[in-house]
Amino acid sequence: MDRVLQQLPAAFWTVPYVGSRFPGSRAVTDRPGLALGANCQLFAYEVLRYFDLAPPTLRSSELWTDTKTTARVSVAQPLDLLLFNATNDAYGAHVGVCVDDGRVLHLCAETGHPAVWKMTGFASRERYRVLIGIKRVIATQPPGNQN
Repeated sequence: MDRVLQQLPAAFWTVPYVGSRFPGSRAVTDRPGLALGANCQLFAYEVLRYFDLAPPTLRSSELWTDTKTTARVSVAQPLDLLLFNATNDAYGAHVGVCVDDGRVLHLCAETGHPAVWKMTGFASRERYRVLIGIKRVIATQPPGNQN
C-alpha cells in the first residue's frame, strides 16, 4: 500500500457520493467539508488539501484549462488529478487522485463511496473510458491547514 492511502484518515473512506455537493455550489458554501457528502471533484480536492496542496475550486472543464494553479503532465504521480469521460471533452469529466502506479482514488455515484480502481477499471466503463489527461497541482498551502 502506498503512502497516500496509508496516511489518509478513516473519515475520508466514509464520505457518501452526493452529486449536488460540488465546488462552488451553495450546498458546499453553506456547509463546507465532506461530512455531508461530495461529488468527485470536491472529494479529490479535499484529499489534496489534506496533503497540503491547494487545488483550485474549479469544475472539471475549468480545471483542465487552468494554468495558474495546475499543470498538465503526461505521466501521473501520487496526488495528481486524473480526468475521465466518455469522450475527450473535459466538460462534466470525472476527477480522481492518483495514489500510485496505475491506481486512482475517487468518489463516484456507481459505488456511492470512495474507491480505488486500477486504470483498467476506468477503461472498461463507457462513462470513464477516455483518460482526458492528468493535472498536477502546483500551488501549496501552509502545513496544517486541512479542513
